[in-house]
Amino acid sequence: MLTIQDCIELSELTEEEILAIAEHEHLPEMVAVELGNYLTHTASGEKRIKRMICDDIEAARAKGDRHRVTMLKMVLKHFVEHHGGGL
Repeated sequence: MLTIQDCIELSELTEEEILAIAEHEHLPEMVAVELGNYLTHTASGEKRIKRMICDDIEAARAKGDRHRVTMLKMVLKHFVEHHGGGL
């Protein structure tokens, strides 16, 4: 039986990237893992994930949540470094 951590590791995304997708799309974490895994295999999907993270940054900024903004910027940096082929 696979755990959610196993699924995250198979998705080629970090847990923080998965959580950003879940937050943006208002999805349970496991569904966000599946969506993220699907999206990472296309250039347009990678662009979509990047846009989701950027949208999450803007939402956190609008709420005045500087800690969340900083954390999401690190998530975005990592994502671009590891999935920059289609960006």
